[in-house]
This record gives sequence, structure tokens and C-alpha cells, in this order.
Amino acid sequence: MRILLVGAGGVGSAVVPIAARRDFYEHIVVADSEQSRAAAAVARVADPRFSAIALDAADEAAVAAALREHRCDVLFNAVDPRFTMPLFRAALSAGAHYLDMAMSLSKPHPVRPYELTGVKLGDEQFALDDRWRDSGRLALVGMGVEPGLADVFARYAADHLFREIEEIGVRDGSNLVVDGYDFAPTFSIWTTIEECLNPPVIWENGDWHTTEPFSGAEVFHFPEGIGPVECVNVEHEEVLLVPRFLDVKRVTFKYGLGEEFIGVLKTLHKLGLDTTDKVKVGGIEVSPRDLVAARLPDPAGLGERMRGKTCAGTWVKGTGKDGAPREVYLYHVVDNAWTMDEYGSQAVVWQTAVHPVVALELLAGGQWAGAGVLGPEAFDAVPFLNLLKDYGSPWGVREDTAAEPIAV
Repeated sequence: MRILLVGAGGVGSAVVPIAARRDFYEHIVVADSEQSRAAAAVARVADPRFSAIALDAADEAAVAAALREHRCDVLFNAVDPRFTMPLFRAALSAGAHYLDMAMSLSKPHPVRPYELTGVKLGDEQFALDDRWRDSGRLALVGMGVEPGLADVFARYAADHLFREIEEIGVRDGSNLVVDGYDFAPTFSIWTTIEECLNPPVIWENGDWHTTEPFSGAEVFHFPEGIGPVECVNVEHEEVLLVPRFLDVKRVTFKYGLGEEFIGVLKTLHKLGLDTTDKVKVGGIEVSPRDLVAARLPDPAGLGERMRGKTCAGTWVKGTGKDGAPREVYLYHVVDNAWTMDEYGSQAVVWQTAVHPVVALELLAGGQWAGAGVLGPEAFDAVPFLNLLKDYGSPWGVREDTAAEPIAV
């Protein structure tokens, strides 16, 4: 397998040292709009199986040409979702497989944004499913941690733990602290603004509907010492993916943002600083959201200042295989001290980066295979979860009523 990894930011640069410890591929070409950043990511491992090039992710023709020139079988999209569709189309036109961690962007309903869906996350990609199937190529979408591992957990629960599922609720929380900053997001602020300020989507009664940002507050108890965290509704891909592949009555995604973080996002929205539409300042046009991102520290560089753990997981409620009511929380906890010591990457970007590498190894080995646009739920979860342990990062299951969220 030869891979074109597009994006050498926080997650892309974390992919390199993870993949360097594995032997399932022949070569990985690391591409970034700044060749120096791609080269720096490659230099971390001093491995001849990696090379670095400059590439504009928005230039569909250039990306397709790079796939052909470097004889790459797979395009691994590690840039923010603004570039999902040009990369997605480039892989299709070049005859390559495709993997991403964030799907094509949504557009709110023009009249009733907090009731009805408009263009949903991933709609543009699933619209091309027939073309991918006809090509015999796979587009594995939403294969990070959330979405990604959370969806693998949902499939595992459906196959092995439940007879009938009433609700799947992805819950993300942490006790991470960044010393020395009043406000320092541990993940891309561009993506965070996008998913937090858009209308959250809920699957219920056989269809999707929306609600208001930061609604549905509840306290969820996270494992391994993280404890209770208040979580709120956020737009996220799992809600759009899970019902396409699994029989479930309700799906939600809630994120533990914290009161201060929510306040900052609301202020950015009130001031119009969340918009991607360019405004003229003097003789220069600039996107307010890009300006905000430029003023904040690079999340990839925060590891030395971070303390604590982050948890991604899937809470499932329904009827167990024995016919009795059952609730479980399947989870993956990562300690920043461990990721920094072991890989030199902060916990949040490392946790996002490891799962697509696991998926690529399964595809290379033939344990996962398919054609068309598919989410992680379309594949057997057991090989993935077994291999994840081999990467040194085990997952867990909590089975008790303490897992059930408490509305606030």
C-alpha cells in the first residue's frame, strides 16, 4: 500500500510516528501546502518510507496528479473539512481509495435551522456513492476517533451486546488543563467553531431533525478518574452515519465543552467572528474565522503544557442479548503524559490520529474491504478493536447504571 497523506498539521504530524512503528505499507507521501511543515513531520521519524511534498488541498487536479505521480493507492485526508470535497473527487478521478476523519460540510435549513436539516454532514459524499461503487474503490468516511472509533463501538454493541438498541449517544469529555493560557483549544478552532455553532442534528423516530446549539445539557460520568462533565448537543458525523448502517431508534452526540468555552464561542458568534465569509479590512480581505485561528496557539504544540486525560466513547441503551434491559459505555481514554512520552504528540491529536492508521492496516491486510461510500459501522468491529490493543492503546466497557446521563 502506498498512501498520500494530505495535511501535516496536528493530526497529520501525529500520524507519522504512529505509522512509523507499523509495516503494512510501502510508502507514505506527506503533503502540505507548506512543504517545510510536511518535511518537519517526516524528519520526526527519519524513515525512508516517508517523503514530503508541497500540495494545495484545494487544487483537485494537482491532488489527482500527485496520486498518479507517486503511485498512491489511498488518499488519507488529514486537513479540515473545507477541503473534503476536492480531495474526495481527486481520489475518485485518480482511481485511489479514500479515507477521511471529517465529512463534507453541512448547510443549515434556510428558514427553520433549529428544527429541520438542510444539507447534512456527508450528503455531498454519499451523493457520489454510485460512482465509487462503479469504480470498485472504497471511500471510508468519518474514520477518526469521533467520528470513527465511536462508530466502531456502535457496531460492536449492535453485533455483540444488544438484541435491540433504543439509543446510541456518543459522549466526549476530558479533564485536560492547558497551563499558561486563558483560552487554548486542544483541537482545530476552525473545526470546533463549525461543529459547535451549527445546528446539532438528532436522529429520532426514523428521521433527522435539528435543535439549538449547546442544548440538551446533561452531566455524564466519564471513567478512569475524569469524573462528571456537563455535555451539550453538538453537530457531529456519528448522528448522520450510525442510522445509515445500524437499526437504532435515537442517536445523539454531546460534547463536554465547559461553560467558559461555550461562552467564548457564543461571543465569537455574536461578533460575527465565526464566519468564513471574507471581510475587507483596509485594503486586505480576511476571513474572521481564519483570523481567530491565527491568533490562537497551534493545538499540536500544546502538549508540554497539557495535563490530564481525554475520553471518547459511545453510550448504548437497549435490550441485551438475554432479553434484559442493558446500558453500557464503550470508551477509549488517553493520558496526555503517555502520548507525549511515547510519541511526542498531545493526547487529543494523537487519539484522533491513531484510529485511521488502524483502519488502513486492516484495509491493507484485507480484514476490511468494500466499495462505495461507507462509514466505520459497515465493517466488523472486532478486528479493529483487537488491533487497537496491539497499538498499545486499549479500550474499555463500563456496564452499570452510573453510565446513564443526568439531565440538568
